[in-house]
Formats: sequence, C-alpha cells, structure tokens
Amino acid sequence: MARAMYDYTLSILEKVSFDVHLFTVEFQKALKLLLPHEIEDLKVYVMELIKQNPQLAPCLSY
Repeated sequence: MARAMYDYTLSILEKVSFDVHLFTVEFQKALKLLLPHEIEDLKVYVMELIKQNPQLAPCLSY
C-alpha cells in the first residue's frame, strides 16, 4: 500500500497519454501529491513514455 498513490498516478498518466493537455494537468497534480523519491521514479517513467509518444514532450516544460 505504500506506493498505492504512485501506482494510481501511473495508471492515470497512461490512460490520458492520448491528450497532451490532460497529461500535463495530471502530471502537475502528481508532482504536488507524490513523495520526493516517487517523483524521481515518475520522471523516469515519463521520460520513457515520451520516447513512445513524442507529442507529450511539452509537459516537461512545467
């Protein structure tokens, strides 16, 4: 249960990866809610997701 919020965040980001705006909004929420070590893991996950979906790159400007 320790990483429940992190796992939930990953599932949400994956589901909204079709829309840059939604993805950016959810990514910003995650940055506010997750713990510092989870944010580092999230950054790695998002970088891998951006490799698969280059249109999501603008979300990193936030």
